[in-house]
Order: sequence, then structure tokens, then C-alpha cells
Amino acid sequence: MRALVVAAALAAVLVPATPATGYAAEGRPYIYLEGPPGTVLQDTLSLTNPGRRPLTLRLRATAPWVAFAANPVTVPPRTRAEVPFSVTVPPDAPPGDHTGALLAGDDVTVPVRLRVGGPRLAALTVEDVRITGGAIHYTLVNRGNTVLVPRLAVRADGLFGEVLRRAERPLRLELRPGRRVELTEPWADRDRPALDRVTVRLDATAAGGARAAAEAARTFGTWWAGGASAAAMAVAGAVTWRIRRRGRGARGAET
Repeated sequence: MRALVVAAALAAVLVPATPATGYAAEGRPYIYLEGPPGTVLQDTLSLTNPGRRPLTLRLRATAPWVAFAANPVTVPPRTRAEVPFSVTVPPDAPPGDHTGALLAGDDVTVPVRLRVGGPRLAALTVEDVRITGGAIHYTLVNRGNTVLVPRLAVRADGLFGEVLRRAERPLRLELRPGRRVELTEPWADRDRPALDRVTVRLDATAAGGARAAAEAARTFGTWWAGGASAAAMAVAGAVTWRIRRRGRGARGAET
């Protein structure tokens, strides 16, 4: 029964301690704080207990540099307790976005976004591209100091032309600084060539000018696919050579 009370009690009402946070008094979906290195930022977490018994909660933080004014906190029945907390940004803190959460008990998580002032760098890489198991596998890495929401475009070209093209689209992903995530792009067997040498290119972008690209190649077909492709290219080359040779001969005869 206690878990139900906690879940109902903690709809995570957030009350700012100062106007600097720029939010309404209640109903914020997350906590956002911003300041330069060496500053102390403050805000307040408000916990409501609608039940008939006191509720004691231990507060935790996965966000960096957080300290609560009281912990644990006992909320009387049908009462709201406001718990101030501070974020002390170290003087040597790297600029950019830092994310985490405040946790009350085992049931409630309040996201925290902290932006440390300073030069912002949006940097992204695409790594470990490979084509296996009916999908294109790859890894995105945030190499900068700001949170990225990447977009992805996919293109595949074979020996005889374009095989696959997918326009740039947003990925349902928020990439924190330093985070790397492995992803897959479906590519069903029915949409892949039966016989071809294909190069797949992934282009990723994000706000702030972040751009990255990577490629991978694969031969589709049986063991003789490589020989067949080479033979086809050789025939095409021979035809071109003969046409050019005849053209030279014709010009020579005219002179």
C-alpha cells in the first residue's frame, strides 16, 4: 500500500526558490538550472502526501553537485513539504550540459538539466558501421559538451546505381555529452539486392553545426558474386575501349 501512496503523492511539484530559474511555480516537467563555474544554484522540490499516514522519503540525486537541505524528509498526512536543494558548480567544471535526476523514494524521478556557462561545442561521430542480420548497425557518439538530438540520413549505392535512400529524419534520442549509443537501421532482405557490391553511407547531424558521416561496404550474393561483378565491369570496360578505338580509327581515316 505504501508504494501506491508514494506514487500518488509525488507528482513532483517543483517550486523555484528564485526568479532566476524562469519557471512557473508548479507543473514543470523537469528542473533546469544554468550558471557559470564556481556558482551555487538553488531550487526547491515540493512533495505532497495525500494519504492518512506520515510518509518518510530518502532523497537521492544522480545529477552532479546536488545537496539537499534535509534528508530524509517526513511529509505529514495531507501536507506538502518543500525541500530546498542547491547545486554547487565547481570552479573547474567543464562548460556545457549536464543531466541527471532527483529521486524521492523508489517511485519518483525528476529529471534535472544543468547548463554550465562557457564555450559550447556540438560534436558528433558515427562509428562501427556494419551490415549484418537484415539491418545496418552503427554507433553514435557525442564528442562535445552539449546535449544533442541527432538526425540521420541513409544512402546505399551499388555498382549499377542507387540501392537505398532514406531522407534525413530525427532520431528519438537525446544524446548527452560523452554518451555513446548503439543503433540499428532496418534493411529487410526483400529490399536488398540479390547480387551487388553495395556501399552504405550514414550522415548524422544535430543542432549547433554537428555533422558526421561514415560508410561500410558489403557484397550481396553467393561466393561467385565478386567474380560476376568483376566480369561485368570488365565487359563494360572492353566495350568502352573498342568504341574509343574505333572513333580514333575513323578520325584517322578522315585525315
